[in-house]
Amino acid sequence: MTIQKEIYAQFNDGKIIYSFTLKNKLGVEVKILNFGGIITSIKTPDKRGRIENITLGHDSLQHYIDDNSYLGATIGRYGNRIANGKFILEDTLFTLAKNNPPNHLHGGYMGFDKMIWKATSKTNKNSVSLTLNYVSKDMEEGFPGNLHTTVSYSLTSDNSLEIVYEAKTDKKTIVNLTNHAYFNLSGSFSNDILDHQVQINANKMLPIDEFLIPTGDMALVENTPFDFRTFKSIGKDIYIDNKQLKFGSGYDHCWALENQNQGVRLVAKAYHKDSGRLLEVFSDEPGIQFYSGNHLSGKYQLRTGFCLETQHYPDSPNQKKFPSVELKPNEIYTSNTSYKFSIQ
Repeated sequence: MTIQKEIYAQFNDGKIIYSFTLKNKLGVEVKILNFGGIITSIKTPDKRGRIENITLGHDSLQHYIDDNSYLGATIGRYGNRIANGKFILEDTLFTLAKNNPPNHLHGGYMGFDKMIWKATSKTNKNSVSLTLNYVSKDMEEGFPGNLHTTVSYSLTSDNSLEIVYEAKTDKKTIVNLTNHAYFNLSGSFSNDILDHQVQINANKMLPIDEFLIPTGDMALVENTPFDFRTFKSIGKDIYIDNKQLKFGSGYDHCWALENQNQGVRLVAKAYHKDSGRLLEVFSDEPGIQFYSGNHLSGKYQLRTGFCLETQHYPDSPNQKKFPSVELKPNEIYTSNTSYKFSIQ
């Protein structure tokens, strides 16, 4: 188990961005920047023993700065959308950037994905870990409270990438953190992901309106294109004439996961038959946003990567029926997600 630190880039003001490479003895390698907490690559073996990168990334810091697809990024303060860029907290109206008109998306124009984090690393017998710290100042991007945030990434000896989020505030605020890694288990980004099999442990999903905001209802997935309770290829139903698929331009929806009170549990899987790669997602979050890469363009073409973003529900601050995303002083926000890589 090793972790290596190297200079990745340098800003004109002298600030240095570092890349950290976490490796285990089974050939799995994860690269993470202290800019945006971005996972730039995850290399894993396929069934033939070939070690290939399975997550989309850019070639330079400038590309990450300019990126609006959030490749591999840590997302905060609020992952996903907030309707009309507004929410009320303790009778106070807070106004956020409408960076995904008419909504607020993924923390705003300068969210956690665009920040420089303080990094520390540690090596243990069965894991190597990178811990990133960032203090988001009161009213940064419109959110109240000084938010002290820690994100820890641990690569284990049994091929799991564990991500633990923690946050504290000095004023009541809202928090919903996640990671926006795009996966392509084929190891070739010229291939689309429509042949990947996905399973999501959810009987219900959150229908959205034309602006991708949840309506507040829960819909059963049975007999719909959103039924991933057993393995199904991403491409099987994606072109069906369905209002929800039209709103999302494919899959860009949140599923209400089962067993929400059980803590960390298996919530989703993805499998690529030709490579034999299996991805298992474990989390203690109530929801997962499955995004089929419907708006990828430029270096990566349409649907050449998919996301499984563990999180609380979109627009929760405005929808009181949803699990709360409020954080009070003297409370600690925690969220745990892990990606386990194997061959089947």
